[in-house]
Amino acid sequence: MKQIKFYNVFSGSSGNCTYIEFESGEGILIDAGKSAKQIELFLSRNNININNLKYIFVTHEHTDHVSALKVLLKKYDIKVCASYGTLACLKDKDIINNNIKLQEVCAKKEYDIGFASIKPFDLPHDCEEGLGYVITDSSNKKMAICTDLGYISDEIKNNLKSCEAVIIESNHDVKMLENGPYPYSTKRRILSNLGHLSNETCSAILPFLIEHGTKNIVLSHLSSHNNLPELALESALNALINYGLRPEDNISISVAAPVNIKNEFCEV
Repeated sequence: MKQIKFYNVFSGSSGNCTYIEFESGEGILIDAGKSAKQIELFLSRNNININNLKYIFVTHEHTDHVSALKVLLKKYDIKVCASYGTLACLKDKDIINNNIKLQEVCAKKEYDIGFASIKPFDLPHDCEEGLGYVITDSSNKKMAICTDLGYISDEIKNNLKSCEAVIIESNHDVKMLENGPYPYSTKRRILSNLGHLSNETCSAILPFLIEHGTKNIVLSHLSSHNNLPELALESALNALINYGLRPEDNISISVAAPVNIKNEFCEV
């Protein structure tokens, strides 16, 4: 059976974009950061026909998640799906307009897109109406994308249950952030309940994910100023070792690179 492939095309403060390819060959993007040219190049390198890209699901309106969106929509026939608040912000910024295919999506509802179903869930972040997404393919395999959030609510935990793969934010090391170059106000924002997940907070939920069926964990949206891949990975692995994880449990845990130059992908 062919599996879902997911590529972390970009991850981090300078741009975020994940491509998910389904058994049918059709695909979706979660966010479209960086540039359209870079996304096109990545798809070409992986022999993915961009005309197979049918939807872009936007998590929220911040630039690192939407900077490629306007150009992509001028060139290709792609439907954009996002919350009411996100769509309104994107219209205000002249990134989208009513001449393109738009669909408002709401948390707690499930949307059938033919080759998969998508269930959004609310994320606490300093944006208008941020969403994470659970993606389920035709054989009922599930994965989730959960980044840009200040804390992990019960709703988020319930949505991440039974997802075989989870892309989750591990944005910063608290000590690096506190001792780093950011202004005090920015540090307070990042550490707030509407900011970003620390390595420690991310790691704390990993045993819960394993208990509920997750086999593939990708740590993402790492800060280039306030984190290091080895710190994020060490924190996550320590949490899983303390939980009692054994080598035979076959759990994969990795860190998404800022730019996926090695054309790496994971499967569900």
